[in-house]
Amino acid sequence: MSLLKNPQLLRTQGFINGQWVDSTDQQTFPVYNPANNEIIAQCQSLGAEETKTAIECAHQALSGWTKTPAKERSRLLRAWFDLIIENETGLAQLMTLEQGKPLQEALGEVRYGASYIEWFAEEAKRLYGDQIPAASTQQRIITSKQAVGVVAAITPWNFPSAMITRKAGPALAAGCTLIIKPASETPLSALALAELANQAGIPKGVINVVIGSSSPIGGELTSNPTVRKLSFTGSTAIGKLLIRQCADTVKRTSMELGGNAPFIVFEDADLDVAVQGAISAKFRNAGQTCICANRLLVHDSIYDAFSSKLYEAMSKLSVGDGLQSDSTLGPLVSQKAVNDVQSLLDDALEKGAKAQSHPNTPDTACFFAPTVLTDISADMRINSEEIFGPIAPLFRFSSEQQAIEIANSTEYGLAAYAYTNDYRRMARLTDHLDFGMIGINEWAISNEAMPFGGVKESGTGREGSKYGIDEYIDIKTTVIGGFED
Repeated sequence: MSLLKNPQLLRTQGFINGQWVDSTDQQTFPVYNPANNEIIAQCQSLGAEETKTAIECAHQALSGWTKTPAKERSRLLRAWFDLIIENETGLAQLMTLEQGKPLQEALGEVRYGASYIEWFAEEAKRLYGDQIPAASTQQRIITSKQAVGVVAAITPWNFPSAMITRKAGPALAAGCTLIIKPASETPLSALALAELANQAGIPKGVINVVIGSSSPIGGELTSNPTVRKLSFTGSTAIGKLLIRQCADTVKRTSMELGGNAPFIVFEDADLDVAVQGAISAKFRNAGQTCICANRLLVHDSIYDAFSSKLYEAMSKLSVGDGLQSDSTLGPLVSQKAVNDVQSLLDDALEKGAKAQSHPNTPDTACFFAPTVLTDISADMRINSEEIFGPIAPLFRFSSEQQAIEIANSTEYGLAAYAYTNDYRRMARLTDHLDFGMIGINEWAISNEAMPFGGVKESGTGREGSKYGIDEYIDIKTTVIGGFED
């Protein structure tokens, strides 16, 4: 790992109570570079015992952290933000090595993730309560906001930095302490963030990171009554399982789950703008995003022109190792991911779809050729399943109402996109598309000031914005009697 200017960023142990710890049974697991399938690190594989210790330490730290003045919590979060920005290049290199995305894209994620720490450093000072008018002059009714308690955060591999900071920022700002369980494919980014939090002076036990197998760690996080809140980003199937596991101790949960985003191109759209939007919404992170354009719905009258322009633009992507300066699209995260996407493609081709694939894709490691699919039918798995890869399936529609019906015909409701120059249609789409986030003539629908989250089986709760901190607070009501009239 000689690329790193700051070797302290490379950590392979768990982080509990301000200390780097090994697993009690000395088990380890490998972390691979998906661009060449080489092992880049051997990490300690922690389990239920270490997770229980992390929970106990987070609980012991809770009282001191909640009593820390909001202005001081804000200062510490700001110090963490400054260190993340100072070390952004090293963090981006680590991310590219373990996850595969191009270095510039990784750098963008580090900055995006840091923006949530900066945002919630300010929000820490704005947890206001209320005085509510009472029915009697002899009473005063006061509400206050307090930390929900010890929080568990389970994060995915596709955004190994930002999915942590989107949860840690509001949790710490609210006065909660935190146990983070990152994906085993990408633990290095999480551990590097913990190292920087430690350098920033965030007290021991406030942030803990447990790495290893999901089942024993997740089982302890969901069953332990000391954990009062679970925040999860990942698949809908796993999210449902975690909700069931949290039910016995009635934990608060936030779930940012799967998506099946429609990308609707109407006949009056600027085709060049729509194509560039589709390239970004579909092929960013090699299609491995929950808000990725999963179904491209194109009006009959422009279908052929759009598909031609999309393939032309896709062919200009440079597919390669993310550390190469000219790469704009990297590999998928693992061989399993390649197999899953290939299965969806094979199913579509067997049922009559036609494919145009990127002409210059490496046939090694975990690379997958970006592909435009046409002649899609309703019986294809790609119509209903989240692709999580660089395949762009094009569907036809002939009317606005049909497009809305196709778009909404999914159990998911995370993100939707539409391209049109009709302002009245924009208003109708806002009203009738059943999704938590909608981009109209815009693919970039996430930043720290916006609420991020979905409806239906895409999850509950919101991350980011002034609403994000509400997921980590309880409202306490105090009624004081005995006042004189």
